[in-house]
Amino acid sequence: MTVSIESISKLRYFSGVEQDHLVGIAQFISQKSFLKGQPILSEDDWDETLHFVSAGVVKVFKTSPEGKEQIVKIVRPGESFNDVTVFSNGPCPYSAEALGNPTIIYLLHKTNLMPLVEKNVRIAQNALEVVAEQERILLTLVEDLSFKNVVGRVAKILLQNMEPGPEGFPKLTQYEMAAMAGTAREVVGRSLKSLEDLGVIKLDKHKIIISDKNRLSQLAGLN
Repeated sequence: MTVSIESISKLRYFSGVEQDHLVGIAQFISQKSFLKGQPILSEDDWDETLHFVSAGVVKVFKTSPEGKEQIVKIVRPGESFNDVTVFSNGPCPYSAEALGNPTIIYLLHKTNLMPLVEKNVRIAQNALEVVAEQERILLTLVEDLSFKNVVGRVAKILLQNMEPGPEGFPKLTQYEMAAMAGTAREVVGRSLKSLEDLGVIKLDKHKIIISDKNRLSQLAGLN
């Protein structure tokens, strides 16, 4: 199945690239579809393929020997993952799983990507910006886990996931929120109750309604 030029232009790696160049890139990109909960990559895989999210949502995560998950990032349409494996020599440092249903992934192998990066300055600049941003995300995660209390971490997760993207957004479970916050599901439940007691959110069955965004931002350390 041929990937459309319009779809490729929405990927951050190819933002601002001229259309005639996109036509050439399209021939190297393949497509796969995944159902919610289906694994896409496994930690320690030797897969030198750059993955782009076209539709749906993907969670990128690490798993401890005891089976505990730490979600590193929620990857949304236009964004990529497995970049570190493509641009370095080594196995994939994390696992990836589809959260959207379905989730559509575009695939571009390293052997086809690198000549594009070498020949097109705009693609090279975009790639550097993407990889630098991913490093910043990891540093922010370390900072949050080291210096921010759980209520602050949960507040930040709520703010980051309150606005739907072009493909919507996942309804995160308390287990997934715990895996993002680096804590247990029960602690997330207590943190949500604390935020409700403070009047910044309202828990309505399976929905979380933000009542005071400014106060929530303060608790998240974003103000």
